[in-house]
Amino acid sequence: MGVRTDEGRSGGRPDVLVIGGGVIGLVTAWRAAQRGLRTAVADPAPGRGAARVAAGMLAAVTELHHGEEALLDLNLASAARYPAFAAELVEAAGADVGYRACGTLQVALDADDRAELREIELLRRRCGLEASWLTGRECRRLEPMLAPGVRGGLRVDGDHQTDPRRLTAALLTACERAGVTFHRDEARELTVTGDRATGVVLADGTRVTAGQSVLAAGCRSGGLAGLPPEVAVPVRPVKGQVLRLRIPPGYAPFLSRTVRAVVRGGQVYLVPRLSGELVVGATTEELGWDTTVTAGGVYQLLRDAHELVPGITELPLVETLAGLRPATPDNAPLLGPSGLDGLHLATGHGRNGVLLAPITGEALAEALTTGELPDYARPFHARRFATSENREVPA
Repeated sequence: MGVRTDEGRSGGRPDVLVIGGGVIGLVTAWRAAQRGLRTAVADPAPGRGAARVAAGMLAAVTELHHGEEALLDLNLASAARYPAFAAELVEAAGADVGYRACGTLQVALDADDRAELREIELLRRRCGLEASWLTGRECRRLEPMLAPGVRGGLRVDGDHQTDPRRLTAALLTACERAGVTFHRDEARELTVTGDRATGVVLADGTRVTAGQSVLAAGCRSGGLAGLPPEVAVPVRPVKGQVLRLRIPPGYAPFLSRTVRAVVRGGQVYLVPRLSGELVVGATTEELGWDTTVTAGGVYQLLRDAHELVPGITELPLVETLAGLRPATPDNAPLLGPSGLDGLHLATGHGRNGVLLAPITGEALAEALTTGELPDYARPFHARRFATSENREVPA
């Protein structure tokens, strides 16, 4: 297949080409365009990435795990930006993004689960986070649909939610209104001239050149042809299955906030939307590129959700989906300059892609305009997994 350039068709060479049109790619493109950079996105179906499957929990506190304390500050900083970010995006796109400051209730169903949740409470306290322990009766007073056997829980008012599908649709509209150009095709290969990334060749053979490129292709970021060996992009897919149920109109109030639980050592969450949708998720499966919805996955989620909220079995099941989270070895994102001039990374956000959208867009816009990440993003610089002879740690 011959290679042709696209500069004439798109009105000139873009300053920035974003490879990938998921929530991270779109927020990066929008923020870059706001900085006055001529911006383009390459993706065959922008807005159809992992965020389409995500539940949209903005869970900086309840997603804290042992060994991920360094990520906590970034998650908290992004969560703090969300109210203003959502309001700005609603104004820019003229569409709601489903943001709700409803809080989260995290509960345990038996003695073992209660002990595990108490350990989580101690971890949060060591990290300087407030943790309000509630008795089972207090949990049921907040959420009467909870099972009688709930042994206790933690109330986290600062963990909110948004609707990832509405969020992504709004980002797509905001990008279009900001003048972002869309190449609705897959990036087949990164082009490198000398020692600098200069754009991509699309699947149809079109060459798109750009002053700078941002690799934001989620799980597929590391598989882009043309990446030089010294650019480490260790991103792997982690499967998650989710269910979507419908709370019928006129039905008694079901849940007022996100409810998460430890059930026999496993995690389950229920995210109620104002639209009447209830999202139940999510499995965590290391199965490569498999996106099959399985009977076992659906059964596990419904079983655990039913133990938590017995009334869930009366709701219509309207959708089952499986998606792939882009995970790195330390479960933190890869941000900013890659070590190859002209190429930045914005990938590997794992469970936190929707949560980290505001701060990722901000950090990448700063790196694209100044060449450096802001201080808060430097612990997550894109070169931290490079080999020792090629590693260059930002000052």
